Amino acid sequence: MNTKVKKKGSFTPIEKKWIMYDVGNSAFTLLCSVFIPIIVQAKCATEGMSNTEYQTFWSIVTSVITLAVAVISPIVGTFADSEGMKKPLFLASALIGIVGCALLGMPLPLAGFVAVFITTRMSYNVSLVFYDSMLTDVTDMERVDKISSHGYAWGYIGSCIPFIISIGLYALSLYDLLSDTVAYIIIFILNAVWWLCFTLPLSKSFKQIHYIKRQPKAIRNSFKRLFSVFRDKIPNKKGILIFLIAFFLYIDGVYTVIDLATTYGLALGIDQIQLVLALLLTQVIAFPCAIISGILAKKYDNGKLIIVFITGYLGIAIFAIWLTQAWQFWLLAVCVGLLQGGVQALSRSYFAKIIPLEKSGEFFGIMDIFGKGASFVGTMLVAIVTAATDQANLGVIPISCLIGVGLVVFIIGYLEIRKYERQHGKAANPEMPEAVAQAAATEDKD
Repeated sequence: MNTKVKKKGSFTPIEKKWIMYDVGNSAFTLLCSVFIPIIVQAKCATEGMSNTEYQTFWSIVTSVITLAVAVISPIVGTFADSEGMKKPLFLASALIGIVGCALLGMPLPLAGFVAVFITTRMSYNVSLVFYDSMLTDVTDMERVDKISSHGYAWGYIGSCIPFIISIGLYALSLYDLLSDTVAYIIIFILNAVWWLCFTLPLSKSFKQIHYIKRQPKAIRNSFKRLFSVFRDKIPNKKGILIFLIAFFLYIDGVYTVIDLATTYGLALGIDQIQLVLALLLTQVIAFPCAIISGILAKKYDNGKLIIVFITGYLGIAIFAIWLTQAWQFWLLAVCVGLLQGGVQALSRSYFAKIIPLEKSGEFFGIMDIFGKGASFVGTMLVAIVTAATDQANLGVIPISCLIGVGLVVFIIGYLEIRKYERQHGKAANPEMPEAVAQAAATEDKD
């Protein structure tokens, strides 16, 4: 059976549209990393909170969001595996997030702002469960590392366009050339429109290839599939479980650094403009590095590359413990840019290669439990240690420990998967089904 995809240039049209969604939603990611913490800090200051109390408060809010998403993700992921469900669920969650993004620019009190942010961030994260699971429908196993890496890469650099405009508007407000209220309204609406424009192409053209036939009592059967997923006989079950445990541990460092970088910098008293520019530099550096990680995955085993990236993140976490000055924050931003795209992209494609394709929604939902659960643990540990010691730096210590243990567990899981491949003479998903090839060929004609 010929499973090769007919390609025009480097990517098929549907691969390009899949990558484009990363360009759109990454604009909101930057808002979460930069402007939202600044807004919340100002609102907390009006409530009489200190910088340390603000960091503790925002860490708790972030933890609540990630815990809620961890509970919801596998459930909606299971629904998405039913025939024809992935696209409408993806579009609905993305649109809720987009509307919420626009509303965040409005002059809301602290409680109202946090409520809208929680809804928006949850919708954004749920849309990513569907988006990640689409990866197995839009490309084949030979190209999955490349496509996943390019998604992150173009997301990093593409999101810089609305972000740079947002920085300009923010600077105008700092110099009293534009009111804060007007600046934030424009910034959040701009980023919402950007997100929408890069959502529509994928939602229009996506065709779900891998699915489970719809059944009567779909909700009950979806829950039954979710709870029985690891009771069923699936290829390489042990390797998948060990990977998920490792992912839970090491991705904690990645997500916590991304979510709390600006919060951490503000708590240390670093200038807001320097924080914004340093995080912009992170995006710029992450673009080529994410692409390079996909290229390297064609030449080297992506499991070994993930080990390198996790080791690098362990070094970043240890360095952050002693971070006290602005130049150190700039160095931290550069190091994160070198590593974050590679570890996220290759983890996503690594997982896509070892799971059953027809259950991609379920498994990516389960992966999101481990990822968001890790983020919950990480941000909560930061909040607890910071509140107990009144020192932001010490909150990084437990993160370093989790990354170190995650590295060890990943190596164990990697060796288990290699053992499985040697015994069976192939990977769990060595080729894509004929249906993917046919869908790609159809897309080429569109």
